[in-house]
Amino acid sequence: ECYVQNTAREYAKIYAAEAEPLEGFGEVPEIIPIFLVHRPANNIPYATVEEELVGEFVKYSVRDGKEVNFLRRDSEAGQKCCTFQHWVYEKTNGSLLVTDLQGVGMKLTDVGIATLAKGYKGFKGNCSISFIEQFRALHQCNKYCEMLGLRSLRTTHQKQRKAIPMRSKSLPNSSAIKKAVPKKAREPKDFISSEH
Repeated sequence: ECYVQNTAREYAKIYAAEAEPLEGFGEVPEIIPIFLVHRPANNIPYATVEEELVGEFVKYSVRDGKEVNFLRRDSEAGQKCCTFQHWVYEKTNGSLLVTDLQGVGMKLTDVGIATLAKGYKGFKGNCSISFIEQFRALHQCNKYCEMLGLRSLRTTHQKQRKAIPMRSKSLPNSSAIKKAVPKKAREPKDFISSEH
């Protein structure tokens, strides 16, 4: 927990150094430090300690990217958190994503990091690689992304999606290639039907 949050904090410091000097950017989100404390006389010998955040606690992003959060989309802090995610994603060439951004105002805590399966420069995150894929598909750039000169992920993602069907057309169409897939394997998992 300490390693993940403090790693994300280091990225946030570099982000702040790039963003704060930009005219009109303003305050930048800060990931607060977290410390591991050893208490040998206690029956729970290790604990984490961090600054207490007072005020309305808001989730500006979620681990799986599925939740639509109006405070994330419409607030300055939320937009800057999304820009921070985009900035980290671009700086690491899509290998790392800081996610689960939450806190009070511009002070964030309890963040997560997703990395590609092999990790990034020896670091492995605590979130699924699918969070990176979902972020790439769902992120919508805002004015802060534009101020930092970040490339749109929509264009890149759409190009990748268009390229896949073109490659599949060039494959030979042979009945010898077809594989028998049991009907059960073709049905979507976790399908919930509702009668309304």
